[in-house]
Amino acid sequence: MRMAVPLVTSQRDEDLLEAIRRGQEEAFTTLYERYRPLVSRIALRIVGSAEDAEDVCQEVFFRLFYQPPALEGPQALRLWLARVTTNTALNVLRSQRRAQFHWTRWLRLEWLHRQQRLDEGCERAETAALVRAVLDQLSDRDRTLLALRASGLNYEEIATTLGIRLSSLGTLLARAERRFRERYEALSRTG
Repeated sequence: MRMAVPLVTSQRDEDLLEAIRRGQEEAFTTLYERYRPLVSRIALRIVGSAEDAEDVCQEVFFRLFYQPPALEGPQALRLWLARVTTNTALNVLRSQRRAQFHWTRWLRLEWLHRQQRLDEGCERAETAALVRAVLDQLSDRDRTLLALRASGLNYEEIATTLGIRLSSLGTLLARAERRFRERYEALSRTG
């Protein structure tokens, strides 16, 4: 005689992870619906392609379903998913050796907005091409820092996701933004 597995009544991540370990697909569905937007946003900003981002999402949630982590704390699962998504997306980039990104509509760097003139569609297309060219020249680390920040993660979440000391993060982000700005300005003068 099989014992019935009690349904999950709690919506806490920790309880839902435990329910997944017991085989309750409803718990997985709840977490999937809760965190899919975050995972998709990070993946898309790193890989730049909706198709590749979807592949990253599937791999991340496949891992969550078949190997749910043992975590504690209100933000632990969010940070775990951000870290796994980032690493998976970077692996996709490394394996495909691609560096074409669709960043313009997501990259919210203040200095870029000041330089953009949205009056003409032609200028927007030129700016988008220039941004893609600049991002192609950045290291994976700089692209990842900028992508996570543009995805709405705060400094503490980015530091935890990438395994960087919080005290170093501001400097690293400032350097990534400076390198982006310098390359952008150099290319815009020569282009």
